[in-house]
Amino acid sequence: MSAPAQARAAGEGLAPAFAAVRVRLGLVALLFVLAAVGWWWTVREMQGMDDGPWTALGALGWFLGVWVVMMAAMMFPSVAPTVALYSRMTRSRAPLQPLVFVAGYLLTWAVAGLVAFGAVALVNALAGDVLAWDRAGRWVAGTTLIVAAVYELTPLKDVCLGKCRSPLGLLLGSWRDGPAGALRMGAKNGAWCVGCCWALMASLFALGVMSIVWMAVVAGIIAVEKTLPWRRVATYGTTALLLALGVLLLVAPDAIPALTVPGSASMTEMAP
Repeated sequence: MSAPAQARAAGEGLAPAFAAVRVRLGLVALLFVLAAVGWWWTVREMQGMDDGPWTALGALGWFLGVWVVMMAAMMFPSVAPTVALYSRMTRSRAPLQPLVFVAGYLLTWAVAGLVAFGAVALVNALAGDVLAWDRAGRWVAGTTLIVAAVYELTPLKDVCLGKCRSPLGLLLGSWRDGPAGALRMGAKNGAWCVGCCWALMASLFALGVMSIVWMAVVAGIIAVEKTLPWRRVATYGTTALLLALGVLLLVAPDAIPALTVPGSASMTEMAP
């Protein structure tokens, strides 16, 4: 393994990653700029679209393109310290490999998007408009949020979040040299991130995947859970928020700020 030996003594947790940020500010700034561009593009694309629960996803190609840009916008700020640490561990031998690492990370999230699209398409094929608000949509949305709240307290969530919050151990444990290794390591990091965040992303679908407000809320939760020191406080706070939103969706959806309650069974497609 060519990662510097001294990195092994640098400790676990977020400290090594934040130390790397200080010496890889250019790379971190690039990721934040790309995230900002992603937010700008997403806001522009979502203008005039249905931002309520269970928005129809449109054509696969268009959805996947929007999904990848959304993931860049939402995830790059929280994954930036890991990318900076990877860049520092490769030193200057391969200046483009951190971008390959990021590509692998996004590739995993693209696969997750395909799975989500397939799941929704399967439900629609088997049960028609069951996700319409005046059928089971409200109850499925509320249940989704309650399940997401419960998942926050599971051992699997704890393990996945621990991997995301200890990037040094994750990188050292899966180190591979070269561009192919960078792609593989980025994809593996993305897999742990999906394990950590899939329930939050499911909650976004339940609240309105095309809602900028709920996108920002979920992105903020992810950033807090993955990068700030108050891990347990963040977990319990997220659990309480998801549980409260789930219950309100079931009993008083109009009481939820920024929630677009659909007025009919037909949903505007998530497409231009």
